Amino acid sequence: MAEGHIDVKQVRSGIGNTPKHRGTLRALGLGRIGRTAVLPDRPEIRGMVARVTHLVEVAPHEGAVPERTIRRKGARK
Repeated sequence: MAEGHIDVKQVRSGIGNTPKHRGTLRALGLGRIGRTAVLPDRPEIRGMVARVTHLVEVAPHEGAVPERTIRRKGARK
């Protein structure tokens, strides 16, 4: 059974949040507003996202999973 993937996009800054929240953003592959990471939809990832729900948006990933899972805002294809 193949697991699905989710798009996690950072929409708010980690400044002013606890060090655990900032560390969770970094562990998710985020760090700047507008950055998106394609991550496997697993309980561990969902738990990390649950910790920082006020900083990110989550959507199901459509299409093929890229080799490099971090996509930058305005990056060339």
